[in-house]
Amino acid sequence: MDPATLLGMVMALGALLAMMLLEGANPLAVVLLPPLILVFGGTFGAAIAGSTMADVRRIGSWFRLAFAADRTPQTGRLIALLVDLATTARKEGMLPLENRIPALQDPFLRHGLQMAVDGVPLEQLRSVLEGEVAAHRTEDRVAARFFAKMGGYAPTIGIIGTVIGLVQVLQSLQDPDVLGPLVATAFVATLWGVLSANFIWLPMSVKIIRNSDLRIAQMNLLLEGVTEIFEGTNPRAIRVRLQSMLPPSEARHSAA
Repeated sequence: MDPATLLGMVMALGALLAMMLLEGANPLAVVLLPPLILVFGGTFGAAIAGSTMADVRRIGSWFRLAFAADRTPQTGRLIALLVDLATTARKEGMLPLENRIPALQDPFLRHGLQMAVDGVPLEQLRSVLEGEVAAHRTEDRVAARFFAKMGGYAPTIGIIGTVIGLVQVLQSLQDPDVLGPLVATAFVATLWGVLSANFIWLPMSVKIIRNSDLRIAQMNLLLEGVTEIFEGTNPRAIRVRLQSMLPPSEARHSAA
C-alpha cells in the first residue's frame, strides 16, 4: 500500500479539524447520521446507476487500486531482470528461459516471455502485448471515471440534503428556539458533499490515473525488453534502451 493517498486524506481532514477547533466549533457537530447516509449512500447510488453490474463487482478492486503500492522502486529490478534474461538467451538460446518463466512474479512479463519462447512471430507478439496494455489502460480509466463521477455527484446531493433541511426550517418558523439548530443541521449535508468530493473521491480518481500511468509505463518497458530479447539484442544495449525510457530521476537511480 502506498501511504501517500491515506496521508493526504488525513492531512486534509486534519486541516479541517484544526480550523474548527481554532474557531471554537465542536467537530462532533457535523457528525450527523442523516446527512451522512444521504451524501454517501446517494453518491454511491448515483454513480452505480451510471455503471454496469460488471463495474459494480469491480468496485472493491478499484478501491485497492487507489491505494496500491508505488511501482517506481520496482523499475530498476525489472531492468536488471530483463538484462539477466537477455544474457541467458544470448548465451544459451530462448528455450532455457522457459524454466525461469514460472518464477517470474509479473504476469505480463510471464505471458510475453512465454510467447517469445514459443516462437510467436515478433509482429504478432508485439501486437498481443500492446493489446494487453491498451486493455489495462481502458479498465483503469473506467475506475478513475467512476470516482470522478462520485466527486461530481456528492456536492449536488449535499445541496439536496440542505434543501430538505431548509424545508424543515420553514415548517418550524413558529418556534424560533429550534431555528438555529435546524439551519445548522441543514448545511451539514452540503459540507459533507463538498468535503467527500474534494477530500476523498476526486483524489482517489487522480491517484488511480497516476497508478495506471506508472503501470502502463512499466508494461511498455517490459514489452520492449521482451521484444529485444526475442531479437537477440546485446544485453548492454538492452539496458541502455530500457533506461532511456525512464524519467531522468528514475534513470539515475536505476543506473546507480
